[in-house]
Amino acid sequence: MSTAERQTDPTGDQVGVLVSRASRQIAELVREEMQLARSEMTQKGKRFGKGGGLFGAAGLVGILAAQALVVTCIAALALALPVWAAALIVTAVLAAVAGVAALAGKKQIARAGTPAPEQTIDSVKADLAEVKEKAHR
Repeated sequence: MSTAERQTDPTGDQVGVLVSRASRQIAELVREEMQLARSEMTQKGKRFGKGGGLFGAAGLVGILAAQALVVTCIAALALALPVWAAALIVTAVLAAVAGVAALAGKKQIARAGTPAPEQTIDSVKADLAEVKEKAHR
């Protein structure tokens, strides 16, 4: 189509206007969607922050409750034994539980092996070897 035909062709102008309008609307839509996503993520971030703080507070109160339970155990044993003996027995029991947990944790870490993703590394090496082999053919 020549320039003269294009100037007199109303559909050509309409298509150009439509394309221009569509590109503006798409750009505006993308900006609005990005603002909506930013707003949503900010709101969710605040909720996650509050939730994390509440979990932290729950953990602290749980530790305090565990300490109160230990004191209660000592007090109960102190009814039959001297206070120092009751405290020593409870301390020994807690130390034994901590030792068993530490040994179990050490076993789990030893079973886990190195922190590197060994299977993935082996798979990537195999993929590279196959690509090299096919490249030489």
